[in-house]
Amino acid sequence: MLAGVAMLQTLWHFLFSFFPRAICQGPTDEKEDEARNTTPLPGPGEKGPKMLGKPQDRGTDPTERRPTILLVVGPAEHFPKKIVKAGDKDLDGQLDFEEFVHYLQDHEKKLRLVFKSLDKKNDGRIDAQEIVQSLRDLGVKISEQQAEKILKSMDKNGTMTIDWNEWRDYHLLHPVENIPEIILYWKHSTIFDVGENLTVPDEFTVEERQTGMWWRHLVAGGGAGAVSRTCTAPLDRLKVLMQVHASRSNNMCIVGGFTQMIREGGPRSLWRGNGINVLKIAPESAIKFMAYEQIKRFIGTDQEMLRIHERLLAGSLAGAIAQSSIYPMEVLKTRMALRKTGQYSGMLDCAKNILSKEGMAAFYKGYIPNMLGIIPYAGIDLAVYETLKNAWLQRYAVNSADPGVFVLLACGTISSTCGQLASYPLALVRTRMQAQASVEGAPEVTMRGLFKHILKTEGAFGLYRGLAPNFMKVIPAVSISYVVYENLKMTLGVQSR
Repeated sequence: MLAGVAMLQTLWHFLFSFFPRAICQGPTDEKEDEARNTTPLPGPGEKGPKMLGKPQDRGTDPTERRPTILLVVGPAEHFPKKIVKAGDKDLDGQLDFEEFVHYLQDHEKKLRLVFKSLDKKNDGRIDAQEIVQSLRDLGVKISEQQAEKILKSMDKNGTMTIDWNEWRDYHLLHPVENIPEIILYWKHSTIFDVGENLTVPDEFTVEERQTGMWWRHLVAGGGAGAVSRTCTAPLDRLKVLMQVHASRSNNMCIVGGFTQMIREGGPRSLWRGNGINVLKIAPESAIKFMAYEQIKRFIGTDQEMLRIHERLLAGSLAGAIAQSSIYPMEVLKTRMALRKTGQYSGMLDCAKNILSKEGMAAFYKGYIPNMLGIIPYAGIDLAVYETLKNAWLQRYAVNSADPGVFVLLACGTISSTCGQLASYPLALVRTRMQAQASVEGAPEVTMRGLFKHILKTEGAFGLYRGLAPNFMKVIPAVSISYVVYENLKMTLGVQSR
């Protein structure tokens, strides 16, 4: 017990000696300084001074001087902030010795589990090949040379392998920046909500599923999607109008489209169709997640996370199941976005009107092109994201694989844009079919017939009507969804990835 306390006290001292530019405020007299530095640290059951975080309150006595460390911006400034955030149980922005002890105990247990999972040969050591294989199982590809660079940062004795002591000593005061969390940084997540419904579902680790963190991630993602879609709803409605009504004779531009909407129904008309678009997030996300988990079991992989081709297969099937379940809401969203002022009193009135005049089949117009659009969108989105991710890892990742927010947002935006570009003609045909109102005696236009008609009358460019406002909403949608997601995670108590 005494040895353990001594080790923790040594680490506590080390934590402060780790920051060469830290400024100590306290007694200025040399004798007082010496007395302060030789004062023993409290034991694990005692409350010590708040040493990390905000400056210590000096109380009402102006002559009282307590040892306080103010952290100044320096090369290692991020580490104390992360440790304080991870260990601060009473949420006062500071870390005392007891909280520090609990943090180390919890963190060491996690590090032990991670070390065992990386040690494929069960020989008590991790080499470069094991790092490469472990990350490959999680969907991250790095070269053996890259793995050796990572090893060198932890290897103390020059053997190019890491034992438990080296692993623990390196990572114990690094709460985030370590190898196993590369996949969590780089997880291709549905938090990048651009209003499309063709994305591959998010994946969760075993720990996230066991602790119940997965549903908090889904709730945070759903809330972020709702805010993001609401903020970009005017651009989304303009896209639908241009997809359906724009032609060579009616060359609707962005400014003209907004002017037309406001003139017809006022500023509120810019958000027509947004209610149903937000409402369908919850059922679609839940169905897609449940279907994805079942399909993963059916595939029978023994890996914690699927490889890219397995994700594409499972994600496409899960997306098809979810879309089939909520597709009538997709048709309602299109009809509500296209409606004129006073045409329907609300979503239920619109649904009753469609059912009475066109029958149940009208709720599945455009279903085939919608299903066909899942594969090119999801496939290209995943492939581009993986390519950008691996390129960044190969070029820039040395001691840490944390790409930073900007790189993640850039990769998510580019991959989503490429996916939309590939599937856009199918999306346009789907929207036009959804917009078709049944006219007695009129022939039903098929997907193939609509493609031919567009190519004949408008050319290939006609398949990309509305692309400009669609791309205009990508960057704000991704940025808004990310910011809201991060804030909702904190509110829900979700551990940061």
